Amino acid sequence: MAFWAYVLQCSDGRYYTGHTDDLDRRMSEHAHGGHCDFTSRRLPVTLMWSKTLPTRIEALEAEMQIKRWSKAKKEALFRGDWAMVSHYARPPAERPLLSDGTGQH
Repeated sequence: MAFWAYVLQCSDGRYYTGHTDDLDRRMSEHAHGGHCDFTSRRLPVTLMWSKTLPTRIEALEAEMQIKRWSKAKKEALFRGDWAMVSHYARPPAERPLLSDGTGQH
């Protein structure tokens, strides 16, 4: 059995991170509201990222890790920009300057 960690973008621009054992079913539940108070008040939702994982524990761990990430780091993940994911993994004071002269993006 496979499991997924996933991130949705809600209509207000906020992100919802979760995990499931059936991504299609869970997306349908989010899209129709009623199964999750957070997303049901922010419809429509868009799947921004998902990853298949072999166990529920790994999917839950991925969910919990991503929930702690900044918006900028999540958006780097969506783009597949691993250099920026790594950049945002560092504390702000330790981030190298970017081409615009800041440590921010």
